[in-house]
Amino acid sequence: MGFRPAFWPTLITVPALIALVALGLWQVQRMHWKADLIEKLQTRSTSAAVAAPEPSADLAALEFRRITATGRFRHDQELYLVSRSLRGNPGFHVLTPLERPGGKPAVLVNRGWVPFDKQDPAKRAEGQVTGDVTVEGIIRLQRPPGLFTPDDSPEKNNWFTVDSNKMSQVTSIPLVEGYYLVADMAGTPGGFPVGRQWRMDIRNNHLEYAITWFALAASLLVIYLLYHRNRS
Repeated sequence: MGFRPAFWPTLITVPALIALVALGLWQVQRMHWKADLIEKLQTRSTSAAVAAPEPSADLAALEFRRITATGRFRHDQELYLVSRSLRGNPGFHVLTPLERPGGKPAVLVNRGWVPFDKQDPAKRAEGQVTGDVTVEGIIRLQRPPGLFTPDDSPEKNNWFTVDSNKMSQVTSIPLVEGYYLVADMAGTPGGFPVGRQWRMDIRNNHLEYAITWFALAASLLVIYLLYHRNRS
């Protein structure tokens, strides 16, 4: 007797197999994407620093590259990225416009992490560096919010995404569009903000996830075939 698939088991199994295989393929794509991200981060973040680029530059080719910018911090116009943690401790990332000479737009600098109880700049006055400074760090691109990203609250100075256009309106300072600088500032006076808020130890577990989905697909197929063999 030839193979005769039963209606309901087939109706359930085929879409499930398609979904499991699709999830496995998606994890393979994520694996390659993550490997490329790690390579870019490790290579570009350890290269010699270059001057802060203009927005017309190929910013995608510069993401994670070390850059420098010189100017004066506008501490009176701090902005706060919420829902940021450091070793499990909740707090903010402090974004400060760095006004540059020559009328250039200010570079938005992520100076680092502060706990909730030190959001008030008066509680970390030592870290409010004055005068001309040269800041070095890595360049990060500004990206639109994701589907589940909460809305920013400019009236409360709480931000979930870096958006120089909206932040320029709040600070009344022209800001460079397209990117911001994550400062590599160690030894900030007073200890806050805690700089260098990027990770070098990004894990790439997507191969394991892909194998899991493919194994589930294979198991489902075996069960389906055994079921029909036992019926014959």
